[in-house]
Amino acid sequence: MYKQGKYTETDKMSDLICENYPMVLVMSRFGIDLGFGEKNIGDVCRQNEVDSCTFLTVVNFLTEETPTVINGIDNCLSVGSLITYLHNAHDYFLNFRLPHIRRKLTEAITGCPGDIAFAITKFFDDYVYEVHKHMSYEEKIVFPYVRNLQDGVKDSKYNISIFRKRHDQIEMKIVELKNILLKYYPGPDNYLLNSVLFDIFATEQDLASHNRVEDYLFVPAVLAIEKTIK
Repeated sequence: MYKQGKYTETDKMSDLICENYPMVLVMSRFGIDLGFGEKNIGDVCRQNEVDSCTFLTVVNFLTEETPTVINGIDNCLSVGSLITYLHNAHDYFLNFRLPHIRRKLTEAITGCPGDIAFAITKFFDDYVYEVHKHMSYEEKIVFPYVRNLQDGVKDSKYNISIFRKRHDQIEMKIVELKNILLKYYPGPDNYLLNSVLFDIFATEQDLASHNRVEDYLFVPAVLAIEKTIK
């Protein structure tokens, strides 16, 4: 049974997206394209070969106001589908979202003093470095480990609790950047800089949701697999 929540397989996919527009990113990260018409969630998932239980678990989890520990998610959750979702999120952040923000940021601060422009750019690049390091570790260490678990092979020198312990939050760098732009940027108010700041806030929320999925869904599901392998 997938995580109980507001949405089920019989709800229209269009209703889900219109009521919770951030879910368009979730949909995309599961490999579901736009153009689904009036089809319900279950049909759209099946036509795109997406595990509907995993999709609905993530959707219902992220649309809750307060995250909670979920019991029994391993009963239907597909760890393979969840890895695909997380991998596609990494690709979105590293190869599209963050480079896009940097280009806009560079343009927005062109007219400000050189030392301020340098500090802003450095804070942003430091933040991107932390995000890249965090996601690279998952791609190179965590995901291969979990895929081996699915094949019944357990690494005696590693477990998902190591990932959980070192799963440090990466929000502090972006908080510092926001503070610089909000409190200390000496340039005139302009649409482009406001747009960049809006993008930064949205990205911060998106990354926080991404980390919640890892902490509350991915890690418990992997722990359940570990328990089945001696």
